[in-house]
Amino acid sequence: MFKNPLIIFEGIECTGKSTQIKNVINHLKKKKIKFINIREPGGSKNSEKIRGLILNKKSNFEKMTDLLLYMASRSENINKLILKNYKKKIILIDRFIYSTLAYQHYGMGVDKKVINLLNKILLKNIKPTHIFFHKVSIVNMKKRIKNRKINNRYDNFNETFYKKVQAGFFKSLKNKKNVTIVNSNLSISDNKNLILNKINKLIK
Repeated sequence: MFKNPLIIFEGIECTGKSTQIKNVINHLKKKKIKFINIREPGGSKNSEKIRGLILNKKSNFEKMTDLLLYMASRSENINKLILKNYKKKIILIDRFIYSTLAYQHYGMGVDKKVINLLNKILLKNIKPTHIFFHKVSIVNMKKRIKNRKINNRYDNFNETFYKKVQAGFFKSLKNKKNVTIVNSNLSISDNKNLILNKINKLIK
């Protein structure tokens, strides 16, 4: 259906995005399809350094500083990874522009116009082909945070913050036709089947 789509995985903490991305990667490898996998924050070498700053539990940035660090990471990824591979390989991204709106605008209160302007400058003509939005109950999210081995400063944000963020995802994505909602309260295998079926339609 699409020649080398750009596929985004969005959602709050502990929705199982990383697990499902691994499933997609294994699926693409079996089919011998070329792809790259990027995460935000992180991805390129410089972006991974920025990731360390953003997620450090001791970091306490002003909300605008926080936004600009994310945008700096995105700029590195776009110019060093995405543009080189756009429409040449399948691109998988763990969090992208909708996470910025959900976390920085709806969660932290940064002006939406500022975020949209920065994204417009950075993205150029890059557009996501499809978005997998992983939703989860806040109760399940908190349980999973307690059980995971590696924590970051976002794990300390309160329940109200994450309710705002998840609601922000719904608001940002509600009118888009290229979205699949993944209910992360369900089993990993059920969601794996849902996602891979959609992936097959996107790449055939």
